[in-house]
Amino acid sequence: MVNASQRSPSNGRLSGKIYRLLTVLVNKSRGETKNRLSCPLIHFENVGLRYGMGPEILRDLTFDIPKKSFQFLTGPSGAGKTSLLRLLFMSLQPTRGLIRMFGRDISEIPRPELPLLRRRVGIVFQDFRLLDHLTTYENVALPLRVRGKDESSYKTDVLELLKWVGLGERINVLPPVLSGGEKQRAAIARALMDRPEVLLADEPTGNVDPPMAKRLLNLFLELNRLGTAVVIATHDLALMEQVEARRMILSGGHLDIYD
Repeated sequence: MVNASQRSPSNGRLSGKIYRLLTVLVNKSRGETKNRLSCPLIHFENVGLRYGMGPEILRDLTFDIPKKSFQFLTGPSGAGKTSLLRLLFMSLQPTRGLIRMFGRDISEIPRPELPLLRRRVGIVFQDFRLLDHLTTYENVALPLRVRGKDESSYKTDVLELLKWVGLGERINVLPPVLSGGEKQRAAIARALMDRPEVLLADEPTGNVDPPMAKRLLNLFLELNRLGTAVVIATHDLALMEQVEARRMILSGGHLDIYD
């Protein structure tokens, strides 16, 4: 078992080029004050969530996501893992309770500012959310393109990252032609390109074989070692057994945490 604070295993270790790329991705200028550096990246306090007039599916959640932390989020199907990830991504508002993201109460953040704050959180959706009319390369480069970056400033990085996740021969392929595992790897690469401080992954190894699952886990571990906080929602017990990391277990609407 690998401790999440240690370097990832040698099998699938990042190449020098990819290591330098990921170092650049996570070591962006943050301009944080000493006070913000001492605070957790994310803080939940007595958070509850219900949809419409239905019962609460999440109840009294109180926890922190510290800087540079690594954790697995697990629990039975229907326990609310995806809903919790949506709260963490600020695409869903809680019914009650307090959520602080990067030191700010999200209930007090003007709606136009939320997209800017979301850039600090990368997310890999279970349904991929790739754009079918864009190639693999274009999908991965999209976050930087939307931000107005010149292609010459990111093309090499995108190509290197795609090569590392096993898509070097698929850069010009449209998503409908990709397998489920290939779509998953493209979605992970895209989430990394926007330089997240927190990376959320919803069943990131659910559509890949065990060797690729281990390779992707190594990538998450390396990102974490370089400073990115990582939350992986998964049912994969074999994956969790490979890493000695925090377990966040959702059951019956409540969250139990085992460090």
